[in-house]
Amino acid sequence: MLDTDRLFPLEPKARDLARALYRDVSRLPIISPHGHTDPRWYAENEPFPDPAQLFVVPDHYVFRMLCSQGIPPEKLGVARIDGGASETDSRAIWRLFSENFYLFRGTPSRGWLEHAFEHVFGLTKRLGPDTADEFYDRIDDCLKRPEFRPRALFERFNIEVIATTEDPLDDLKWHRKIRESGWTGGRVITAYRPDPVIDPEFEGFAENVEKLGAITGLDTTRYDQYLDAHRMRRAYFREFGATSTDHGHATARTEDLPKAEAAALFEKALKGACSADEADAFRGHMLTEMARMSIEDGLVLQIHPGSFRNHSSAMMARHGRNVGFDIPVQTSYVEALRPLLNAVGMDPALSIILFTLDETAYTRELAPLAGAYPSLKLGPAWWFHDSPEGMRRYREMTTETAGFYNTVGFNDDTRAFCSIPARHDVARRVDCAYLATLVATGRLDEDEAPEVARDLTYNLVKRAYKL
Repeated sequence: MLDTDRLFPLEPKARDLARALYRDVSRLPIISPHGHTDPRWYAENEPFPDPAQLFVVPDHYVFRMLCSQGIPPEKLGVARIDGGASETDSRAIWRLFSENFYLFRGTPSRGWLEHAFEHVFGLTKRLGPDTADEFYDRIDDCLKRPEFRPRALFERFNIEVIATTEDPLDDLKWHRKIRESGWTGGRVITAYRPDPVIDPEFEGFAENVEKLGAITGLDTTRYDQYLDAHRMRRAYFREFGATSTDHGHATARTEDLPKAEAAALFEKALKGACSADEADAFRGHMLTEMARMSIEDGLVLQIHPGSFRNHSSAMMARHGRNVGFDIPVQTSYVEALRPLLNAVGMDPALSIILFTLDETAYTRELAPLAGAYPSLKLGPAWWFHDSPEGMRRYREMTTETAGFYNTVGFNDDTRAFCSIPARHDVARRVDCAYLATLVATGRLDEDEAPEVARDLTYNLVKRAYKL
């Protein structure tokens, strides 16, 4: 069984305070303002197919680790786009996963998985070869019951609101179906992710821009109308609850190009003639354009830079995007963000949430930037760093310069539905442990700590994402 004092400080006084702070925030509702769960789950409310499809196949944290030990994703049921076969026997997938569960010792993935096994399915043994079938049968039996369908779990997890992520070409039919279903147990909203029609290096960029034109009725080969098409789609996404946009660019580069230069670069991008630097420049310019649109319509601008996407060409060809071969890269922010911040960074109507995969930038660049510009807030420890150690380092490196109130709480950024309460629980425990340490070392008054804990858990995220 999970240790009830996990992640709390070892020193008795600080541990007691962390425990008390955690008790106060542990039952607060979950706000999940950025993630990648499938809105179809909540729209159709059909049972999850089986344990493998719930825990293994969609989770790149899982199959990435197993791949590192020589188990290819197709053995774990991950579909191939090149026509090759993938394993379809879910029990065989589960047994293979269970035989190799020891590989996750000491990782946050194990903590998330065991939290779900215990708190969602009542399993308190350790998963392994000898318990694989027992786990499979128990979870499979549970998934057939009404109380384990997506909406029931959503309510059981105490999720107040969750945001999914869709691109501008999505018709949002599942969000429409959720709205028309009459379900009142949860709020599911979308977020605008325009990468396929902003990134000249995104596969099918020109075709995607053409489809954008077909959807909006505009000539999106003309730069002015291309920008207007974004405005139309942003307005459409707002109808389905969107309060944010999301941009997964390779770098944090921004540009504020003259209109004629931007239009010429756009025309070159449509022809597939951009160099790598020109493609990056266009992405950077569009971040500034998106910021201007955010001032107009109020959507929060999220920037997720610093990942070398699809590092393995072979895996990209075999499985496509999001198969766990994205790698953090060193990222610079001070010069990169300057064009955007010089253009609109002091506008009180703009809200930017900035993430990073380069922890070295927190103290040197990001915290000082967020500690000065009113439009800029720091997103939480993300992706490769959404671990207890990563969250603790984040607080240590950012609080001294940016404080708590230039950060935005926590988001889980997950595709694995049952990991949501586990991830939020880890964040709450780490934050309570950090606050208890500040109190114990005389840097925070004890009567202030409960208020800060509630802010980090609930209030900041609602405020930052306008929820």
